[in-house]
Amino acid sequence: MFKKPVSRWGNRAKSCRANNAHRYICCMDDKTVLITGASRGLGKAVAEIFAAHGHHLLLTSRQPAALYKAVEDLQTRFPAIEVKGMPADLQVKDELDALAAWANSRSRPIDVLVNNAGSFVPGSVHNEPVGALEEMMATNLYSAYHLTRGLLPDMIARKSGHIFNMCSIASLKAYPGGGAYSISKFALYGFSQNLREEMKPYGIKVTAVMPGAAYTDSWAGSGIDPGGIMEAADVAQMVFAASHLSAQACVEDIVLRPQLGDL
Repeated sequence: MFKKPVSRWGNRAKSCRANNAHRYICCMDDKTVLITGASRGLGKAVAEIFAAHGHHLLLTSRQPAALYKAVEDLQTRFPAIEVKGMPADLQVKDELDALAAWANSRSRPIDVLVNNAGSFVPGSVHNEPVGALEEMMATNLYSAYHLTRGLLPDMIARKSGHIFNMCSIASLKAYPGGGAYSISKFALYGFSQNLREEMKPYGIKVTAVMPGAAYTDSWAGSGIDPGGIMEAADVAQMVFAASHLSAQACVEDIVLRPQLGDL
């Protein structure tokens, strides 16, 4: 699915001269990318495309076994890069703070942060389980807010960085059964817009990603036809492309829907 990265700079430069249309991808310095919710689904797909193009990865998710399996898989497939993982429950502030401290202690600074971790509890405001709103806000908004705050001082000092917040089509339009999930994703989009304005003077980019239905493990057994919705790699490719524009350009919003429309 992904191209094998070229390991030597000379070969990369030669390739760029031969195919000038792709210079924005192959002639960039190696980045270090921190991805939350990275053991599967959209997070794993984003990790794969950055790894395939020679960028180093710091990954986190709540389940240690799944996380270390993903780390081992990516490190084996892409031995030229460094892949490290740290389990963390991003609903727990102390674990969020520990994750930020771990990331900041690495020898390579964080160039790209992908706030992908999230959870979904189905229901409507009038009948969803008690605590659904608190859970959705903690996972879908507060985790991104606090982790971003933990990494921003270094980005601001360097006047460089790119933050992606994995919002949702539910950030733009409410739908039946969305309940607290949609509320939390509206809030995440608001956070993204506010942060974008604040970070402009520091050269830090902020992009809100709003995908519709994309096939991941969570759809297994649902009866949904994978051919009728997007692939996780579709979302990953857009994130990757947006991260490799010139310093003068910022993609503020990425909106992707299945060709046939929302479910």
